[in-house]
Amino acid sequence: MSEDLGAVSRVIGVGHPFRRDDGVGPWLAAELARRGIEATAHTGDGAGLVEVLAQAAETGEALLFADATQSGAPPGTVVVLDAHAAPLPPDTFRNSTHEFGLAAAVETARALGLLPASVVIVGIEGQDFTFGDGLSAPVEAAALAVLDRLVRALGAESGRDRTALFTSPVPD
Repeated sequence: MSEDLGAVSRVIGVGHPFRRDDGVGPWLAAELARRGIEATAHTGDGAGLVEVLAQAAETGEALLFADATQSGAPPGTVVVLDAHAAPLPPDTFRNSTHEFGLAAAVETARALGLLPASVVIVGIEGQDFTFGDGLSAPVEAAALAVLDRLVRALGAESGRDRTALFTSPVPD
């Protein structure tokens, strides 16, 4: 897996921090922000994400979303998707309680011509979506590996090559 993250200007962690593994996106955003990398959490439904995407399209901002997936893959599996390469698999990303999640937001922005030029999505397959806090062991391990790679790529000094973030597999 190789994604060009050289232009990423902001990371948005999507999910509900009190639904165990669904909170992996906000967890990553908080950890990145703690390290001085611009990252925010989006804990609402996907309708607010359409506005975020539209604003980024207008300003030319490149976005990276981090979210939990629920595709049937083994827990902790990491997927990296380029939103311009193909439509997002609709059943991969968990919907919010309003049934309008990240995939629906990206596809709505695409249909309205509001998809930014660069949108990368990092998904981590969840195991436990029950109420509670904290990540399951396989999701935490994957999240730590993704965090390390994001810090190296996005926290790099200006001019450093940040294109090889996901060239090797993230451990399961």
